[in-house]
Order: sequence, then structure tokens, then C-alpha cells
Amino acid sequence: MKISTLSVFAALAMVVASCGGARDISGSKQQKPDLPTIGELAGPLANVQAKKLFGTKSSGSRQSPDVFGGYARGCLAGGVQLAESGPTWQAMRLSRGRNWGHPELVDMVTKLSQFAAQQPGWNGLYIGDLSQPRGGPMLTGHRSHQIGLDADIWMLPPTSLSLTAKQRENISSISTRRAKGAYVNDAWTRAHHNIIKAAAKDPRTERIFVFPGAKVQMCEDERGDRSYLRKIRPWYGHHYHFHIRLACPKGARGCVNQNPPPKGDGCADAREWQANILNPPKAKPKPKKPTAPRKPRRELLLADLPAQCKAVLDSN
Repeated sequence: MKISTLSVFAALAMVVASCGGARDISGSKQQKPDLPTIGELAGPLANVQAKKLFGTKSSGSRQSPDVFGGYARGCLAGGVQLAESGPTWQAMRLSRGRNWGHPELVDMVTKLSQFAAQQPGWNGLYIGDLSQPRGGPMLTGHRSHQIGLDADIWMLPPTSLSLTAKQRENISSISTRRAKGAYVNDAWTRAHHNIIKAAAKDPRTERIFVFPGAKVQMCEDERGDRSYLRKIRPWYGHHYHFHIRLACPKGARGCVNQNPPPKGDGCADAREWQANILNPPKAKPKPKKPTAPRKPRRELLLADLPAQCKAVLDSN
């Protein structure tokens, strides 16, 4: 059945859509509402790569702020732009057009930058990728960051908040890892600990991803309340930046939360990651017969996304 009018898709705005059970970068499965995707309602859209549609939008949709789907399979309505520069932050890599997010995310990172500016040697934050203007899959890079609730914060302490657009394209963050991520290096400071801790203690924060050695170091250094450590999870990479993920905003009925992190402070899990880096498990014997080459990961199609995402794309 061919659906050709915007009114039909706009009428879907109150439907809570499925994220398709997608796994996000934490490896945890997301909750899965049993409701239709675009593909189930409009078959002809199945062959369109979503990134080619969302990646070309240069402005947010003229809708009330809302989130549809999950972190790795969804879109953002009524996204707002993080200003390129502020009193205590600068958005980096402006050419990517990824300094957009849900209003809660923009508010959170700007307030975190104010806290960071109070740390020794820090004037604020260099803020990396948030989301595209309307979220959705990106032309390059992230699998997540699709619903305006993810942000990458550089590990590099800002010494200047007056960088030009060209400088922001060429400057690089710093790595804070040693021994392939088992430990922090000399670039890691107590200020990193304090800033990540402040981000985790924000009640809107669902998770923060860092490399294993950073989580272990924070576990060893923390002498006060340890409850916030539960939100800080070890994950691959994340030594040039740390990744903030907010929970679904209140009232966002189409938003799909990630399952909560395991109970406890997560320090034992981080130390297990550390041990596996230092002493990698023995590789399994190779099969005698050659195995078929791994198929490339399939690109998300517009048909895979929640039904409301068509109206997000079509909004002027």
C-alpha cells in the first residue's frame, strides 16, 4: 500500500514507535514497544537509507521537542542548537552539523561547562558531537547519537574559548589512557574525575561511557558517596572523550530507554575489563575450514525507524 500524504504520517505523531530492539554502544538491549515502524506502514520507503535523508537536514523540525525510538534507532523532533560558543564552552567540528539535541541535553552540557570552568586549568568544555538537527542515523561515525540525548565531551582542558571555526576543525583532543586503556596516563587529572562525577550526578544522566582504566581510577580515588559510579560504564575507546547519555525525558512516550545498568558501583566489572586488557583471554583455535567472510553491517533504512520520523523529516 502506498502512503503519499503528509497528513497520514502527521496523524502518527501520537503513536509510540518501536526501536526494533536495537543494541546501543553499551551492548545492552533496549526496551521494545510492540508498535509499528515506518516500514510496516509504508512499504515503498524500505529502500531509502535513513542517513541520506537525516544527514542532509540543516535545521531542526518545527515541532515541539520530542524523542522517537532508541539511541541507535530513532529521531529527534524540535531539536535545538547548542550555540557554537558560550561563556564556558565551544562546540567543536562545526562542519559536521552535530551540535543539536533535545533541550534537556543542551541545558545539561552547558551547565556542566559552568562547573568545569571552576576546575583548576579548565576554562570550560570543548563539546564534541551531540546529534544532527533532526537526529537519525549519521552519514559517518556514530551508530548512536540518534535521538538528541547523547553528547561527547573532550578530555582536552580548554585553554582558549575563542577558537575560530578553522581551528576547531584542526585541533585534536588528548588521550588519557595508558597500556591500551588499562590505566590512565599523566594527562588524567582530578579535574577529569570531578567533571565526570558531576555529569553522572545530574539526575537526567542515564549513563556515561569511559575507557576501563578511567573507571578503575575513579573507583580507587572516590572516598565519598559512590552511588554515582553505577552510571559510569567502561566501553571501548572513549579515552579522547567521555560520552554522556541522558534518560528519556519526562513525557516522551515514544522514547525508548536503555535497560538500567546493573546494581552496585560497577567497579568489579571495570576491573575485569582491566584484567582482560592486561592478560587477554587465549584466542580460540581457528577452524580448519575457512569461514564465510562477515557480511557488512546493514545500513538503517527509513523503513526501520519509528513511524513518527517521517513527519520529523517532512516538517518545514
